[in-house]
Amino acid sequence: MDHIPILQMGQILLVSIQVDMHDRLAMRLQNDLTNRIVAVGAKGVLIDISSLDIVDSFIGRTLSNISSMASVLDAQTVVVGMRPAVAITLVELGLSLQGVRTALNVDKGMTLLRTALSAATTDLGEAPDDRRKE
Repeated sequence: MDHIPILQMGQILLVSIQVDMHDRLAMRLQNDLTNRIVAVGAKGVLIDISSLDIVDSFIGRTLSNISSMASVLDAQTVVVGMRPAVAITLVELGLSLQGVRTALNVDKGMTLLRTALSAATTDLGEAPDDRRKE
């Protein structure tokens, strides 16, 4: 597989990594995902890594970079499905994935993203039920 599919669910892009990641595939995902965020105006990105047995330092940094790039492009990122062994490896490698939100599974990650997006909209005074009288 030379690319990872990116699905759109409203304003959220869903990426489920179902293959072993290698450096070239990670870079392709980074490029494809940032381009897709801009193309569709996505406000959230959910990356499911539950199928990954191993995450090396390069893949860990790439996930962190994707989150940072998405943030610059006005999209929030949540990484879900991290296995305990992967979490241990990342910590042992000194990668804290600063700025990367995590959740245990896709359901919890989607809830986290939707809550964050709803709060961001409300903070801007654009809540759907905000009916101001002029």
